[in-house]
Formats: sequence, structure tokens, C-alpha cells
Amino acid sequence: MSEVDPTGEATGTPLPFEALHAAPGTRNIRLTLAYDGTDYSGWQVQPARPSVQACVEQAILKITGEQRRLYCAGRTDAGVHALGQEANFYTLSRIPAPSFRRALQTELPDDIVVVRSQEVHLGFHATFSAVCKRYRYVIHDGEVCPPFLRRYCAHSRFRLDAERMQQATACLLGTHDFRCFEKEYPNKLTSVRTIMDARVYRSSCWPLWQSAHTWGLPTTESGAAGGPFVIFEVMADGFLYNMVRAIVGTLTDIGRGRQPIDYLRTVIQSLDRAAAGMTAVPEGLYLVNVNYGDIEAAT
Repeated sequence: MSEVDPTGEATGTPLPFEALHAAPGTRNIRLTLAYDGTDYSGWQVQPARPSVQACVEQAILKITGEQRRLYCAGRTDAGVHALGQEANFYTLSRIPAPSFRRALQTELPDDIVVVRSQEVHLGFHATFSAVCKRYRYVIHDGEVCPPFLRRYCAHSRFRLDAERMQQATACLLGTHDFRCFEKEYPNKLTSVRTIMDARVYRSSCWPLWQSAHTWGLPTTESGAAGGPFVIFEVMADGFLYNMVRAIVGTLTDIGRGRQPIDYLRTVIQSLDRAAAGMTAVPEGLYLVNVNYGDIEAAT
């Protein structure tokens, strides 16, 4: 692990109070988490409601005896899943960093999994050190949706033209004011974000779900090639509240032929949430991973 200035100058990001006033021997533990968000009100602690953050913080308390705040890369909404959520907490515990993974798992429910635990410098902050994040949204538009997926994808009653949707994503690339996709603007100091990658493609059924029947579209139908799942992936330096789900709702309108291919450009230029499509359901959304750029090499 590289040594850096504990004030945070090496990362260029502000530090939480805990790091600035850390007692001698304080360590910073980074966790990579995966979770099924179905039964949670989202990441953030909420009164009288279950949250992922509350579960993990309670596990930390039981393992270390310390009441610690857990910082995350992005606060996922109720029902949203994560494949690679990043988080960190400060501790005086001497538990070896890799051992936190198994130790915390003994105190966590089965739908929250610690993928990796490692010690990082005090200048690492899961929220502010992030360079970009990737989200994935999964839609099933086959005639029959596998019952195993009702919690893990959105089902469309309409056939979607994935090629039209893919062409439309070109309008998203670059730096724009995305307030048209933000719920209850403004929620942030600025609604300007940079999208580095956006794409739509079809995917076939996971082999273990295959049977004598097919869950997909008949091969003679337009748009069936590639399987019954329409996948939207997007990577940006940050996301606004409900931004991805609002984009998906607009792309769905384009995929159904209700809007022209360049409609996303019209929506973005309008700066008006009412011009965009409906907010897609949370079940199909996944936080895939978080990129920390050069900081990765220092952890």
C-alpha cells in the first residue's frame, strides 16, 4: 500500500471529518459489495426502513465494536441492485484487511455480499475519489418473461427495436446539462455531467435458464436477433437522481417507435423533465462498477 499525504492532497478530494481528525493508528478499509436491492429502501440509512448501508454499518459494529460511518460510491435507490458498489470506513481495528470480507459476511444477510476488502490510504474516499461509474439496465421484451427474473429485470409488453435505441444513444455522449433526466431538479450543485460510453444491445438467455421451450422472440420477428434481453449500458463521471431510469424510459419510447431516433437530443436541449419518458422501474438497474483511475494503483 502506497503512503500518501493523509490530508488528501494526493487524491485532490476533500476528506471526511473522521480522516481529518483520525486518531493514531486509524486505518481506511475499502469494501467492494454486491447486493440484491429488492428488499431494501436503497443504499442510504432511512428511519424505520431497511437499507444496505445500515446492514453493513451494523456488521462493522458487531465485528469491530466501533460505530462507524460507511461511505459509498453512489447511493442506489430502492430496488436497485449492485454488482460492484464501492465503500470505505475508518477503523482502529487490527483485523487484517483481507479478513474483513469473511468477518463481515458472517453478520450480513445473504442478499448483501462482500466481494473484496482491502486497506487503502486515508486519502481514499469512495464517493469523492470516483472518476466514473457504470450502470446497466436490463429489459426483457420476449413474450414470456422467466419467473426467476421478476426481481432482476424490467419486462416490456412491447417489442423494442434495439437498433433504433442504439442509434439514439449517440446523442447522450459528451458533456451536457442533463437536468431533463433528473427527478425534482435541482438535487445537486450542477446538473452538468459527462457521459463517456452509452450503448444498447441484445443478449440471449442465460444458459441455465434454457429449457425445451424458449423465452425469447420467434426468430421470424423483427428485432429478435440476439435474444430477448435489451441491455442499456452507460458510463459517466456522475449521475443525477433517477437519471439512468429516465434515460431508459425515453429510449423505450424510441424503441417502440413512439419517438424519432434523435429525440434524446430534443429532450436534452429542452432542459425539461416533462419532455423525457417515464422513469423506468428499479428492478432492471444495476451499478456495475466504479473506476478510481490512478488511485487504483495506490491502494
